[in-house]
Amino acid sequence: MTIHREGFKIIPYAILILTIPALAASLISPIQTPLHWILYSLLFFLAVITIRFFRSPDRIPADTSAGAVLSSVDGTVVAIEETVESEYFKDKRLLISVFMSVNNVHINFSPFAGEVTYIKYHPGKFMPAWEPKSSLENERNTYVVKNEMGIEVLLRQIAGTVARRIATYANVGDTLQWGDQLGFIRFGSRVDIFLPLGSEVKVALKQKVKGQESILAYLPR
Repeated sequence: MTIHREGFKIIPYAILILTIPALAASLISPIQTPLHWILYSLLFFLAVITIRFFRSPDRIPADTSAGAVLSSVDGTVVAIEETVESEYFKDKRLLISVFMSVNNVHINFSPFAGEVTYIKYHPGKFMPAWEPKSSLENERNTYVVKNEMGIEVLLRQIAGTVARRIATYANVGDTLQWGDQLGFIRFGSRVDIFLPLGSEVKVALKQKVKGQESILAYLPR
């Protein structure tokens, strides 16, 4: 396991900020007291949590056969339903939503190998990502990826209450392989995947899933 590249943009500054109160406490009162050690322990804990958030584990795709749709992220399945996708397809689709807490790995993987056919960023609000309307009102980024069978799947990165940065790594026309990263969302968020009707769902509500290691569904043939 390594530190994700997004972490190198945040971790040094976070550690610097956390060091300041520790130094200040030592200068104000050079004699170490139990309160000093409580403060040091708290600051150390916050530093570990920050570093842990940006962990980048090695993942092996669970299934690379045609039609398999893998989870793009770690998290909890919060929605499985038919709904109208109004941005790109403009018709009924099967929606599977996965909510990521701050404890989850926040890398966004491609759900399968294929070509990126559409990308669009939308500025917006920062309401809690588990709310259904966050899919349309929060800051978000939309990807559409077409697999080898010519079937397109829409993936939407959605920022949450404390997620203020959606990183995207792919461009229209890029060819993605299994395990390639589409992006990263900082500090709690959600990813929606819109599949064709008739897809065979392989997860259940409230199920914990892992990016690349959990199969969300199989596309219709």
